[in-house]
Amino acid sequence: MNPKIGDAVYVQSYKHDGSLHRTWSCATVVDVNDEMIVAITYKTWVVEGDGRRWFTREPAVYYFYLNRWYNVIAMIRKRGIYYYCNLATPSIYDGEAIKNIDYDLDVKVFPDGNYILLDEDEFIDHQRQMQYDVSIIDIVVDEQRRLVNEVKSGVGPFNSLNVYEYFEKFLNLNFEES
Repeated sequence: MNPKIGDAVYVQSYKHDGSLHRTWSCATVVDVNDEMIVAITYKTWVVEGDGRRWFTREPAVYYFYLNRWYNVIAMIRKRGIYYYCNLATPSIYDGEAIKNIDYDLDVKVFPDGNYILLDEDEFIDHQRQMQYDVSIIDIVVDEQRRLVNEVKSGVGPFNSLNVYEYFEKFLNLNFEES
């Protein structure tokens, strides 16, 4: 079962040991298909696993893949689109929330297409602390390569037109509901 376009859903990210990593109080679904759920957050509360809370200030398009070990957040800012990509299990929707397990590695992409790899030390530390299975480590590393190739080729979420089209769809959904 997947959410429907226009649904407001909760988003929950966990760590391998089952602890809550981060939650988003509300994301509006703008597209659903066999491969992904696309949702938008705008002025939404985020709660970190340690209890810290913050409020998103810019619109963000979230690509939650149902069969890939990552998700992509495209943040629309004045200077362009910034991407934050999380290596994580394929996302699921259980009727309550979109959920995944975060595996530490991240890729940050700048509006000019340059990118940096983040949290490699955290990935190594958590492999030991949380006893990641070798098969999970291999999948995460392979999926990071796949993700970087997508960044370099500018496809899917890394095509800014795609991001703006989803944001326009979100604005139209909200306008129709008003």
